[in-house]
Amino acid sequence: MITLNINGRDTKIDADPSTPILWALRDNLNMTGTKFGCGAALCGACTVHMGGQAIRSCVTPISSAVGQKITTIEAMEADNVGKAVQNAWVKHDVPQCGYCQSGQVMSATALLKTNKSPSDADIESAMAGNICRCGTYQRIRAAIKDAAKSLA
Repeated sequence: MITLNINGRDTKIDADPSTPILWALRDNLNMTGTKFGCGAALCGACTVHMGGQAIRSCVTPISSAVGQKITTIEAMEADNVGKAVQNAWVKHDVPQCGYCQSGQVMSATALLKTNKSPSDADIESAMAGNICRCGTYQRIRAAIKDAAKSLA
């Protein structure tokens, strides 16, 4: 048994220490908001926060998360910055198919927690690892800028 702090709660997980966080969340805890995309940390669909940083949960073993705080999309509504991002996502009609959106929201939230007024270059850099197959990148950028303004 491994104990992880997920969304502010200590949670015991009965899994091999090499199990990726993604699969512990989805298979062991039935938390399906975090998505599987590529399994190689290339698409960003599996993004969660660990210790406040956006990470790819599909390649990060649960053993590396012991003693860290993991935050998932399920906790964003209760987070001031996460809620602002979600509101901006709706306002700008960002989702099309929606599959990548939890990872996009997690990366955008991590950006705005460290940079209250990101430039286009800052947004491009922070979001570079998140792929949207529907191509909603312009709306994503607009939503991030709007969320930043609402938090100012």
